Amino acid sequence: MMAIVGYLAVLLAAVSSVGLVITGYQGMRGTSRVGPRSFRLPVLGILLGAIVAMSALEVGILRNDFSIEYVANNSASATPLLFKIASGWAALEGSILLWGLVLAGYVYTVYLQVVRSEGQDRLGAGALLVLGLVTAFFFGVMLTVSNPFRVCVEPGAVGCFEAANLPWTSSFPALEGRGPNPLLQNHILMAAHPPMLYLGYVGMAVPFAFAMSALMLGMSGSTWLRRTRAWTLIAWGFLTIGILLGGLWSYEVLGWGGYWAWDPVENASFLPWLTATAFLHSAVVQERRGMLQAWNFVLIIATFALTILGTFLTRSGVIVSVHSFTQSAIGPVLLWFLMLVLVASFGLFATRAGLVASSPRLDSLASREGVFLLNNLLLTVFAFVVLVGTLYPMFVEAFTGDQLSVGRPFYDRMAIPLSFALLLAMGVGPVTPWRAARGSVLWERLRTPVRIALAAAAVAVVLSYRNRFLLLGILLAVFVMAAILRNLYVSARSASKSWEMSMPRSALRVMRNDTGYWGGQISHFGVAVVALGICISANLSVEAEVVLATGETASVAGYDITYVGQFTREEPHRFVVGAQVEVSRNGRVLGQEEPRLNQYGTSSQSVATPSVDESWTGDLYLSLKSIDANGVRLGVWWFPFIWLIWLGGLMTGLAVLWSRLVRKPAREKVPVG
Repeated sequence: MMAIVGYLAVLLAAVSSVGLVITGYQGMRGTSRVGPRSFRLPVLGILLGAIVAMSALEVGILRNDFSIEYVANNSASATPLLFKIASGWAALEGSILLWGLVLAGYVYTVYLQVVRSEGQDRLGAGALLVLGLVTAFFFGVMLTVSNPFRVCVEPGAVGCFEAANLPWTSSFPALEGRGPNPLLQNHILMAAHPPMLYLGYVGMAVPFAFAMSALMLGMSGSTWLRRTRAWTLIAWGFLTIGILLGGLWSYEVLGWGGYWAWDPVENASFLPWLTATAFLHSAVVQERRGMLQAWNFVLIIATFALTILGTFLTRSGVIVSVHSFTQSAIGPVLLWFLMLVLVASFGLFATRAGLVASSPRLDSLASREGVFLLNNLLLTVFAFVVLVGTLYPMFVEAFTGDQLSVGRPFYDRMAIPLSFALLLAMGVGPVTPWRAARGSVLWERLRTPVRIALAAAAVAVVLSYRNRFLLLGILLAVFVMAAILRNLYVSARSASKSWEMSMPRSALRVMRNDTGYWGGQISHFGVAVVALGICISANLSVEAEVVLATGETASVAGYDITYVGQFTREEPHRFVVGAQVEVSRNGRVLGQEEPRLNQYGTSSQSVATPSVDESWTGDLYLSLKSIDANGVRLGVWWFPFIWLIWLGGLMTGLAVLWSRLVRKPAREKVPVG
C-alpha cells in the first residue's frame, strides 16, 4: 500500500513540475492571464507530492514493510529507531527522494516571494520555470531509474533479489531486511550529516534559477542578486555545517584518526562550497560597485553544476569511496543532466554576454574591490586544483584503463599556501576602504592586529615550537581574529558614546543593526578558529601503535595506557567486541575507554568505533586494530586543541544562518523584473 501511495505522490510531483514549467514560461513572457497566484497549484502539487512520498517511504521503513525493495535492502527489524529513520536517505533511491523533498521546499519559498511581489514578476516566473525543469528531472528519475517504491518479486530470507518498477505488481515480502550499510548505522551523525548537506547542495538551485531567468530576460544589474542573497547565505551555511558534520562523523566512526582525507566525495562537497564562497564575496562587489556582473553568472553556474557533479560522484559508483554505497543506472542519467546544465547555461550566458559584460573599471588594486578580486582568484584556483585532483584518476582510467590515485601530498602541497593566502586576504579585506586605500589609513587599522599576531607567534617560539607551518598558521589566524575584534571594538566604542550605554551592550546593538555584515565577520572569525585548530592539531599531534597483553602499559604523549581486558556485548542490532583500556596521567586515573569492533547482522564487515578521551587541551584517540586472547593492538593519537576545528566550523555556518534567520527586518517590497 505504501509503495502505491509513494509512487503516485512522486507522479503527482512530476506532473506538477511540468505544470510549473508551462506556467513559469507563460509568466516570464508576460502573459496577462498568468499572475503570481497561477503558480499555486503546481507548486503545492510538487510540495505535497514530495512530502507524501517521503512520508510513505518512512512509514514503510518503520512498519518493516519488506515488500518494498528499498526497505528490504536498507533496513531491518532490529535496526534502532533513529537509524531506521535515517535509512530513508542512507541509500541511492532514498537520497534522491530527500533531494526532491528539499528542492520542493525551496520551490515553495520562491513561490512565496513571487506572491509577495507587486505586479507581474517576470524574473520570479522565470526562476520558477528553471526550478520546474530541475524538479521535473529529479522526480522523473524517481519514476524510472531510481524508484524508491519498487516492489519485491523475488524475496530472499534476507533482503530482496529482484523487484518490479510498478508498485501495483504482485509483490512478495522478504522474511527480513538486510539493514543499513554498517558504516551508516554506527553513529548518530548519520541522521544529521546528509540532510544538512542536502539543504546546502539543493539550495544553490535557487540563485542558479534566478540567474538563468535574468539571462533569459536579458536583465543586467543586481536585482537577481538582491533577491537571492538570503537563499545563497542559508544554503552556504547549511553546506558548511554539513561538511563539518561529515568531518566529525569520519573522525568519530572510521577509526583512522582523521577528519578529512581528500576523498573524492569529500572533495565533491568542498568544490561547490569554494565556488559559492567566491560568489558570495563577488556578489557584494557587484551590489556595491556594479562590478563582476559576468563573473557572478559564471560562479553560480559552476556552483550548481558542481552540486550535480557531487551527486554523480556519490551515487554513480564510478569511484571507490566510503561515501559511494551503490552502483546504479542513475550514473549516466546524472552525467547527461550535468552536460545539459553546462551546455544550456553557458550557451545562454554566451548569447547574453554583451548585456552583462559592461561594468565600472577597478580604480585601484589597493582597495576592498581589489582584495575581493584576490579572494575570488584564490578560491577559484583552489577549486580548480581540487577538481583536477578529483577527476584526473577517472579520466586516466577511462582512456587508458590504468588505475591511479591522487593522494594527500598533492592536495596539501597546493592547499596549504592557498589557505594561508586566503587567511591574509580575509584579515585585510574587511578593513580596506572601497575604491582606493591610502597606506596610512590601512596601517592605522591593521597595526594593532599585526602586533597581536606577532606576539602570538613569538609566544609559540618561546615555548620551543619551531615548525614553520605552525608558526605561520598561528600568525595569520590570530591576525584575522584580532582584525575582526578590533573592528568591532572601534564600532562599539563610537556607538557607546552616541547611545550612552556600556561597551558590551553597544557591541551587541552594533551587530544587531547590521546582521548581514557582522554575520560575515563572525563567520570569518570561525574560519580563523578552524585554521588555528588545524595548524595546532596537525603539527603537534602524536601518533603511535601499541601492542599490549592484559595488564601491560604503554606511554604515549604523556598518557599511560593500560590494557585491562577484552569484552563482548550482544546488542539488538549488532555484536560488539572491544577492549577495556585504562587511561592515566601523572599517576592519576582519568577514566576507562572502550575502543571496539561492531559486527552488524549478516554483514561480514566489522566497523571500528574509536574511543576518544576529550579534554580542553585535546583528544586522546584510541582505535582498535585487532584483538585476541593474547592481547590487543591499538592505534593511539594525541590531537591537541582539535576541538577548535568543531567550534570554528559551527561558528562559521551558524553565524551566516543567524544573519538571515534570526534577524527581523522591516517588511520590504520585493523588487520585480
